[in-house]
Amino acid sequence: MRGVTKGCIVRSLTLHFYRRLFPRLVPVMSCELGNLKNLTDLNLSQNQLSGSIPITLGDLPELKILNLFSNQLSGPIPSELGNLKNLTKLELSHNQLSGSIPITLGDLTELNRLSLQFNQFSGPIPSELGNFKYLTGLALSHNQFSGSIPITLGDLTELKLLYLYSNQLSGPIPSEFGKCNKLTDLKIARNRIGGSILPEIGNVKGLLGLDLSSNHLIGPIPKEFGKLTSLIRLLVQNNSISVNIPVEVVSLAKLESLDLSDNRLNGSIPTWRMTQLNVLDLSHNLMVGDIPPQLANLKVLVDLNLSHNGLSGHIPEEVESMTGLQVVFLSYNELEGPIPNNKAFITASLQGNKRLCGNLTGFQPCERPSTVVKKHSIVKRRHKLILIILLPVMGGLVLLYAFLGVLFMYDRRRRRAKDDGRRNDDGWLSISMLDGKALYRDILNATEEFDSTFFIGKGGHGSVYKVNLPSLGTIALKRLHSSFEINTHPKSFMNEVRELTGIKHRNIVNLYGYCSHAQHSFLVYEYAERGILSSILSNEVESKKMDWLKRVNSIKGVGFALSYMYQDCSPPIVHRDISSSNVLLDSEYEARVSDFGIAKLLKPDSSNFTALAGTYGYVAPELAYTMKVMQMCDVFGVLALEIIKGKHLGEYITVLANSSTMDRHVQLSDFLDECLPYLKIE
Repeated sequence: MRGVTKGCIVRSLTLHFYRRLFPRLVPVMSCELGNLKNLTDLNLSQNQLSGSIPITLGDLPELKILNLFSNQLSGPIPSELGNLKNLTKLELSHNQLSGSIPITLGDLTELNRLSLQFNQFSGPIPSELGNFKYLTGLALSHNQFSGSIPITLGDLTELKLLYLYSNQLSGPIPSEFGKCNKLTDLKIARNRIGGSILPEIGNVKGLLGLDLSSNHLIGPIPKEFGKLTSLIRLLVQNNSISVNIPVEVVSLAKLESLDLSDNRLNGSIPTWRMTQLNVLDLSHNLMVGDIPPQLANLKVLVDLNLSHNGLSGHIPEEVESMTGLQVVFLSYNELEGPIPNNKAFITASLQGNKRLCGNLTGFQPCERPSTVVKKHSIVKRRHKLILIILLPVMGGLVLLYAFLGVLFMYDRRRRRAKDDGRRNDDGWLSISMLDGKALYRDILNATEEFDSTFFIGKGGHGSVYKVNLPSLGTIALKRLHSSFEINTHPKSFMNEVRELTGIKHRNIVNLYGYCSHAQHSFLVYEYAERGILSSILSNEVESKKMDWLKRVNSIKGVGFALSYMYQDCSPPIVHRDISSSNVLLDSEYEARVSDFGIAKLLKPDSSNFTALAGTYGYVAPELAYTMKVMQMCDVFGVLALEIIKGKHLGEYITVLANSSTMDRHVQLSDFLDECLPYLKIE
């Protein structure tokens, strides 16, 4: 990067991943870059560049794009960057930059994207940022910004994404945000924002995601939120919100995730009118009264948490019809009566309800009065007589329907085979909950054809991107390497993807679908906000936030995921690579296992006998010795110890295998993370 001379006519310079291609080069930004007076596009992202940003970059009058994200740059932002009057995109995220934002950046009036997230910036957010009339994306999250949110940000009428979460901001939410009519995603979580939630937010009718969690907000949820008819995610947990849940909120038809936990909500649970809700969390509030039977109207609900309230009465029988329900928390209420006959209640958290009964471990069987027993025997005899009459008739009908069913399935398979052939001829191949072609186009548009701005990581099978879609919200895309092919087993591949997209579990990252065309092939996943477990454990600051309780819960979460894939899926699905790199954490540190079944999908020639797959240090002996894939291959004991220790045990695994050595040389403290205080057992 040295030796740039004056007079060079260079308009675009991209050294993306140059450090990997030329490992002997010294990764330092050269001041001589300021000599490239005709340069319009400078992309030095995802290298290992260190040192400070050269002030000579302010001498590039034609520069429109400056992309330095994902390096090791330190020091402040040079105030000279304010001279770049033609700059439209400034990407400095994922570095070690510090200091305050220079007010000269307010002179960049042509800017449409500014990303400074994941750095060490401090001080207030300058009010001059309100000068960006064309700005569509502003990302300042994961820094140490303090003070109040400038009201001038309400002047950014073209803004679509505003990320201010994980800072030290205080004061109220500006009412001027109600003027940002094009805003689709607003995240102010994990700050010190106080006051009430302003009703003006209800004017932003295109809002898809609103995250105000982990602040100091008080008062009610505004009724004006009922005007947010496009809202998909509403997260207000861990505040001091009080009063009842407004009827207008439970009428939001497109809402998929609602988390109001850890507040001071009171009154009874309202009647729900949502049809798309997947996650409902009202735990740790002051709610009383019965659980309404209309809760069963939430046909696609997967995760229900009403624990730690004052709810009473029976659990409605109608809950038995909620076949999609997988995770239930009703513990520490005052519920009574029989436990519903629903598969989700087998593993449900119900402790702390003294008067529940049923055929589950830890609960008394429900008593049946003698009069009911007599009545039941009479009804049983009548039913027997009816069965004797109806069985022959029903048998004939069953045979008729079976014959018609066979004809229907044959015709359906024949038409599906034709459709698949047509899609392949056209170059398209997709499986998703939405229209495949439309989803493919939306993803290309949203990522600007996989621009580096949206890149968040790289895996064994491809690169991972984060993007926000109107149809799915924030998702993660795994763009597969160009070497990946499914032509040898297309039908098997598509069948297995179709099967995996139907899996819904709290501790498994949802696979929304797969899209493929001539240029790109990618898998569409649910996005987990805190990222990869291995990255959190290796980060000294983030690992301290993951206390002992969170670590134990994450171990349990991985166990729940494995149990579900083995016992509730037919045939059972083996992961093949249970490691900290394949476990993600959501905003509440809930463990989500990723890439279930993907190892086999991306190696279509594999069967029960396979080449050794998995991460070194985590591979089960059964797989290493026999090369046979079975449930015992997914041993997550090494992962559990890594979570407790905070890093991989390495040589201690061998010590653990030798009981005599362990007795003499190993202490309990050897397996505990030194970053956390020791547990006090009382």
